[in-house]
Amino acid sequence: MEKINDMNQVHLKETDDYDITDAIRFQKDDIGRLLLRLSIGGLMLVHGINKILFGTEAVTQILARAGLPPFFSFGVFIGEVLAPVLLIIGYKVRLAGFLVAINMVMATLLVHSSQLDEISEIGGWMVELNALYFFGAVAIIFLGSGQIAISKGRGALD
Repeated sequence: MEKINDMNQVHLKETDDYDITDAIRFQKDDIGRLLLRLSIGGLMLVHGINKILFGTEAVTQILARAGLPPFFSFGVFIGEVLAPVLLIIGYKVRLAGFLVAINMVMATLLVHSSQLDEISEIGGWMVELNALYFFGAVAIIFLGSGQIAISKGRGALD
């Protein structure tokens, strides 16, 4: 389909190379980005809400065993509350994806490093959930927010 300007009016003229799926595909891509953002952000936010309700004492203990200062435990609020909210609303999603990815690297290294080479009884990788969060966040970094977002995908970090 090509646009033809005529006296400040835009007319659309069908051409042989036009395919209606081209117009729909743009919307499908945005819906896919939205679903990815909502699934990664929404599911990660549940972890953050748990930290808000019940505190970060468990995280503080894990950090102490690793020789890291206790105040690092507040980093979970960035990776499990702030970043997921940004993903859900569609604002600065590339940055939010990066924060979730870093959160998952830290969680995997601090809590699940002994399981990196293990398979569960039912045949799944022991850290597959961590990997799904991580790679979902990395995908968001590359894809951006799309049009169904507060930012409409306009900024460098969106």
